[in-house]
Amino acid sequence: MDMPGFVASSLAIVLAYLVGSLSFAVIFSRLMGLADPRSYGSGNPGATNVLRSGHKGAAVLTLAFDVLKGYVPVFAALLAQERFGLGGQTVALVGLAAFLGHLWPVFFRFRGGKGVATAAGVLLALNPVLGLATLTSWALVVGFMRYVSLGSIVAAVFAPFYQLLIWGGGAPLLAIVPMSLLLVWRHAANIRKLMAGTESRLGQKVPEAQSRTAAAAAAARRKNRR
Repeated sequence: MDMPGFVASSLAIVLAYLVGSLSFAVIFSRLMGLADPRSYGSGNPGATNVLRSGHKGAAVLTLAFDVLKGYVPVFAALLAQERFGLGGQTVALVGLAAFLGHLWPVFFRFRGGKGVATAAGVLLALNPVLGLATLTSWALVVGFMRYVSLGSIVAAVFAPFYQLLIWGGGAPLLAIVPMSLLLVWRHAANIRKLMAGTESRLGQKVPEAQSRTAAAAAAARRKNRR
């Protein structure tokens, strides 16, 4: 890769990370006067936890924009491939950078979400058929079991196998494999709750006492970091 191509690739990856760092769960919650999603429920700044606040509009907006922040950087990189000499590996790394931005957002003290929606956006941009196949797996599990976390874990495990079995690998695996591993790792607490039978189902609101306890714990963590 020549110097201009290296600069263009590096810039694309950095910009993707910055876009991924926009925590829309927190942004929309603030705009709509809701509690910080990191202070209740699972503490995860994502659409599922925002839904527990009871505000469906905020949850839908969070989901849409979290998907878009994974999709748009990859789609833009694909459009710029020929003009700026971006290879398939760079495009995959752009998607991975957007995903990592969601997990560890520079604008929000590196306290991000689990990345399910952003990963879906990345997959849809890299390979629409793969993205739809993975989303179908997620929807089937969630539809029957009503556990978003379980659907996310199953989809994360299946995604790299779909890519390998149908398309035989390729550059997209540079993004797909790390995202899948990180998604499973970020759901470790959910896995323990699923095994214990205490995991919340889709649409289940957080009890007021639990919400207050989570808020107090979050306030204590913020105080300790000062």
